[in-house]
Amino acid sequence: MMRKRIIDQDPGKASAAEGKWLDVKDLAQVEVTSEDEAFPIEDAFETYDGSSGWRASEPGKQTIRVIFDEPQRIHTIHLYFQEEQHARTQEFLLRWSPDEGQPLRENVRQQYNFSPDSSTEEQETYTVNLEEVKVVELTIIPDVGGGSAKASVSRFLIG
Repeated sequence: MMRKRIIDQDPGKASAAEGKWLDVKDLAQVEVTSEDEAFPIEDAFETYDGSSGWRASEPGKQTIRVIFDEPQRIHTIHLYFQEEQHARTQEFLLRWSPDEGQPLRENVRQQYNFSPDSSTEEQETYTVNLEEVKVVELTIIPDVGGGSAKASVSRFLIG
């Protein structure tokens, strides 16, 4: 008899829902360079689809820094960005460190284009093997062309 199972057709969506994510609210302190009151940072760490995510209160480069109370083993990082209003090129940088006082090590640097007519989402799930992680930092440049876009992230999950 064949072994089979039904899978979700959207692998990014399934990954976010099914992953074993760390409860950042209980395990870490989070620092942000700015925050729109209607889109607080804690919403970016929610796994359910109804979460609106985080948005900066001002344009330009923004940083989200997760500082764990105790070092963590990290296997997966999931990022989900949405932009339905403005065409722009966004860049993000994902870094980590085993200690608050040590320099951050770059994991990923990526650019991609948003276009309201065609490309309004960017979803990435990275498989990593990081031991003894104390700090994870996400830096977002919402418009590499220098426009007035505000940084946002709908999901920032760490597992």
